[in-house]
Amino acid sequence: MAIAREALARGDLARVRQLALVMAAAAEPAASAEGRFLLGIADASENRISAGLAHIEAAVALAPSAEYQAQRARLLMLLRRDAEAAAAASAAEALGPRDALSFDTIGNIQARLGDHAAAVRNFRAAVAREASNDEYRLNLAMSLGFVGEVAAAAAEHETILQRAPANGRVHLALAGLGKASRAANHLARMEAILARRPGPDDELRIRYALAKEYEDVGEPERARQHLDCANAAHRRRIGYDFARDAAIFDALETGFANPGHFQGDSQQTEAPIFITGMPRTGTTLVDRILSSHPDVHSAGELQAMPLAVKLLSNTRSRFVTDPDTIAASAGLSPDAVGRAYLDRAHQHLLRRDGRFIDKLPANFLYIGHIARALPQASIICLRRHPMDTIWSNYKNLFATTSPYYGYSYDLMDIARYYVRFDRLMRLWAALFPGRILQLHYEELVADQAGQSQRLFAHCGLGWTEAALDFHTNSAAVATPSAAQVRRPIYRDAVARWRTHEAAMAPVADYLAQHDIKV
Repeated sequence: MAIAREALARGDLARVRQLALVMAAAAEPAASAEGRFLLGIADASENRISAGLAHIEAAVALAPSAEYQAQRARLLMLLRRDAEAAAAASAAEALGPRDALSFDTIGNIQARLGDHAAAVRNFRAAVAREASNDEYRLNLAMSLGFVGEVAAAAAEHETILQRAPANGRVHLALAGLGKASRAANHLARMEAILARRPGPDDELRIRYALAKEYEDVGEPERARQHLDCANAAHRRRIGYDFARDAAIFDALETGFANPGHFQGDSQQTEAPIFITGMPRTGTTLVDRILSSHPDVHSAGELQAMPLAVKLLSNTRSRFVTDPDTIAASAGLSPDAVGRAYLDRAHQHLLRRDGRFIDKLPANFLYIGHIARALPQASIICLRRHPMDTIWSNYKNLFATTSPYYGYSYDLMDIARYYVRFDRLMRLWAALFPGRILQLHYEELVADQAGQSQRLFAHCGLGWTEAALDFHTNSAAVATPSAAQVRRPIYRDAVARWRTHEAAMAPVADYLAQHDIKV
């Protein structure tokens, strides 16, 4: 058993299998369980997730173990079996983990499911047992930031930088914890690290962090120089082509223009609230305002609707959202999609009472599915000045490996994407009159009370003055807006694009060609 663990630690999976097969055949349950567990880890390491899960579940049956349950939870999460993953993570925690990896694994499951307070507890335990592991400490720092413990998060980030001064993820997270000033910033430190030519991933994130802090201190030209350099290099690396996104919009418009596309009754009576829109347009702000109501809570950015449509469509493409899946969804039952959505969404709820918010911005692509699958749902789409929307998408780094944000590394790609978004929203408004509240960010910050009341009325909620104090909401925020939404409403994000008006002139011309006024 010890030799097999040593082989696993050095990545010698062939040796692990050889020894694990011997152990799995042993009569002694503990040895047999360890053998099955190691076979499961070996399979999972080679991306045979289902086979690995079967081995680990056999190990759990033979010998309940916090480590086995934690790894079972991880594989269940990879298979998108979220409710089972949550139960396995709880079982692992109840069994009393002893090793840092198990605590970290449990914390990651809880963070993925939106329970950041529980995640902090387990990440702290992981760091306490293995203080030199920067991955564990970064997980702790990120969750601390999400729950609003900004000073503690900053301290953890600084500890990592003492050992790994070029860690781009840490620099970017640290820059996002608050607003830099002339007296307090990290600009000199990051410029010095950049001069030493870190790897491309670290350079990308450090440049984004520099851009954020230069903008904070009133040096927009230097901010844009870093963004232009970072984004151009990353766009080349991923090989983005707008045609992929255009094909998704084409499929939606062609499909829903057909009267028979995704038609039928739905018996689903639950009334979730969907907050959609282009990223960085105020979706988190509206989420905080609505979740200030005592009968409403936020479930975060759920993948539940895209996954419900994907899994029921049964397409073999590797993307969740793609033209084949949209076309295949034409014949699905809206009732079945609504039921599948709710089954998956409920796995992420921290409360069972009242109504929940699904704040995935990209659900604007699924408004047609939402409206028919969930007849009682409230749908909101955030709109922001097109030039501010485009600039804000350009200056924020999203998930770098996700295919769904490839458009965000070039101003003209974002402009093309915005034009198609705008056109799709006109289609949804025509197909579902009265179902969608298109709420303008600029109007919300100019008339917080009036627009908040309009928002509550659209959702069928009684008014509460607590909505005006949304910044005191103590719930976790796992988006780039975490620092902003803990402040009272402010107007300094309006018309921010004008600082870069000359550089964005081609964008303005392109929008004008498509009858979008700037």
